[in-house]
Amino acid sequence: MLAKDIMTTEVVTVSPDTTVSEIAALLLKNGISAVPVVDDNNGVLGIVSEGDLMHRPESDTERRRRSWWLELWAGHQDRAEAFTKSRGQRARDVMTRSVTTVAEDTSVADIAELLEENHIKRVPVIRDGRLVGIVSRANLLRGLATWKAAPLPSVSKDDQSLQQAVLDALRREPWVNLAYASASVEGGTVHLWGYSESPEQRRAYEVAASNVPGVKSVQNHLHQKFPEYVWAE
Repeated sequence: MLAKDIMTTEVVTVSPDTTVSEIAALLLKNGISAVPVVDDNNGVLGIVSEGDLMHRPESDTERRRRSWWLELWAGHQDRAEAFTKSRGQRARDVMTRSVTTVAEDTSVADIAELLEENHIKRVPVIRDGRLVGIVSRANLLRGLATWKAAPLPSVSKDDQSLQQAVLDALRREPWVNLAYASASVEGGTVHLWGYSESPEQRRAYEVAASNVPGVKSVQNHLHQKFPEYVWAE
């Protein structure tokens, strides 16, 4: 299984000039914890995560002044970087510039190792220098669930169209979070994968999918509890 098999292709991105408040609103609106910062050619310049926005004067969470002996050992570069991170108003100021990326043909095993080694939650997927997707820990979990259930089948054009229709229907619902849930289609049967926040939400996913014209049946593989390491830094 490769990155292209499990990656999210509809990636929410921002430009270097996007403001910090706009980024925070995007994270909340889309139920995600980070956004890549891209240039006009969709090249990845950096990434802004919740962690990059944790210590801000606007929310009274700016880091307190360190003790005098820690300040003594801190260089001007460290102090300047910390100031820009907490007081900068645009993505270019607060983004993490050193971004680990992968190609579409990177194996899931290699991606899992990269996430663990670098203590990160996601990696952008790059083709010819441009962003084409993103793989998060949740994507890895969905890939694992799919692999355990059965080998990936060949998907017909009808199934592809139906899958897109199901995802579009889910995306229209305000209670849906496609960062942690997804759908695949085989022979007109919809398979729901990932995690739901409650039994009610799990059932609602099934109802929404079954209401899409052309769906023959729905197999609900959604789990009702998020594993702790999905939320871990």
